[in-house]
Amino acid sequence: MNKREQEQSLKLLPDKNYTPLIAILTVVIVGLVTVLFFLPAYDGELGFNVKLLPLLNAIFNCFTFIALVVALVAIIKKNIKLHRRFIGAAFVSTTLFLVSYVTYHYLTESTKYGGEGALKNIYFFVLITHILLAIVVVPLALISVARGLSMQVERHRKIARWTMPIWLYVSFTGVVVYLMISPYY
Repeated sequence: MNKREQEQSLKLLPDKNYTPLIAILTVVIVGLVTVLFFLPAYDGELGFNVKLLPLLNAIFNCFTFIALVVALVAIIKKNIKLHRRFIGAAFVSTTLFLVSYVTYHYLTESTKYGGEGALKNIYFFVLITHILLAIVVVPLALISVARGLSMQVERHRKIARWTMPIWLYVSFTGVVVYLMISPYY
């Protein structure tokens, strides 16, 4: 089997313009998360301790980070199938994170950081860069996966060079933000 036939056998998506779908998903996801900050907290009765959700969010971010590292190592070793599986796992854990995050912020108000001094500055730097890059990584990850699954290898590589380090940073700093704010829940 030549290289072209190999690539065609790995192609899971047809060559199409996925930009409109990616734009819609990006606006919906970022818009939903943004709206949550302006809604009042849910005032009804809950059947569980909602304070467990931030820990769950950190666990999902940790899973995402580990999956991305394994996916990166796999692609460096030219193992496309393993790379795809772990990118898929990163997407699943990120999606579960998003559901948990939206649920938590719908049910409660945001927790205020209670630290002082240099730690407070570090916390807000990490938090702000985490939030801004989380917004950026949504379309980057969607474009990267669409190009990868449709075997647009060169175009995938060009954007994945930006997507991977940003997504790694966002998932890692998600855990750091949790660890820094967890004493104040």
